[in-house]
Amino acid sequence: MRADRLIAILFLLQQREQVTAAEVARELEISERTARRDLDALGMAGVPVYAIQGRGGGWRLVGGARTDLSGLTASEARALFLVAGPASAATPAVKAALRKLVHAMPEPFRVQAEAAAASLVLDSQRWGSSRVEPRPTRYLDELQDAVIRGVQVRLGYVDREGTETERTVHPLGIVAKGPSWYLVADTEAGRRTFRIDRVWSADPTGDPVHRPGDFDLAESWRAIADEVERRRTPVEARAVCTPQGLGVLRIGFGVRLEVGGATTDGRIEVVIRGNDEYKLAGELAGLTEWIEVTGPPAVRDHLASIGNALVERYG
Repeated sequence: MRADRLIAILFLLQQREQVTAAEVARELEISERTARRDLDALGMAGVPVYAIQGRGGGWRLVGGARTDLSGLTASEARALFLVAGPASAATPAVKAALRKLVHAMPEPFRVQAEAAAASLVLDSQRWGSSRVEPRPTRYLDELQDAVIRGVQVRLGYVDREGTETERTVHPLGIVAKGPSWYLVADTEAGRRTFRIDRVWSADPTGDPVHRPGDFDLAESWRAIADEVERRRTPVEARAVCTPQGLGVLRIGFGVRLEVGGATTDGRIEVVIRGNDEYKLAGELAGLTEWIEVTGPPAVRDHLASIGNALVERYG
């Protein structure tokens, strides 16, 4: 992690002109001894940093040396801080270090770096049992750039019926859902999601995005995904499950399972969603060791029918 600390110290020097070892230690949550050692290491590496002794002393860059000392352009800084965002596979320690770098960056870089860190959400769960293969996403980079810069986009889109439309949207975030990529955006008709492999044009208008002050991409996507899953699986079966069987249900049904409270006999109330009463009964038929379906009657009737057919064939 030392390389991250040294870069952070460079940004601090650019931002504040002069820093003390105590300030560096406080910002990076390290000891003053380590901070002094890192400042000395910058000088030995050829960075034009020097120490001022005595009261009011500290470390400075020779001649101010404030112009792009790190070598990062604004776009490179944005790319770097995507690693600090929620979609990153980086370790918590790396994310924490990069977020510290964000706070130490000069203002022009910091705003877009923070936007980059919040522009992407990774949802590894596929839609239901979907096995959709990845498709080319020609305009992914352009749309993410529009999210980060906060500019509206004239979007050309073809829906699942093959109808082509054009509209101006306010990009709010990008989501990777399984193998598919989505744009979350506000439109004249309200908040919408657009599958990016269906986008056939994306032209930034230069006009600023009207971004709700309380918008949170991860929270918004959870609400969107929950609503989509409910539309895909409108049938709900109510059941009680033994504590030992709850893990089996979690593995088998994933996001289609809702866990409730405990009953007086120690079992757990659950709701399991599906898209068809008979198919859902078929999924539940092999789980009678752990669950008892309490409703609706149609699912229970299908379970009884499946049980009778099994007895007739194998009894």
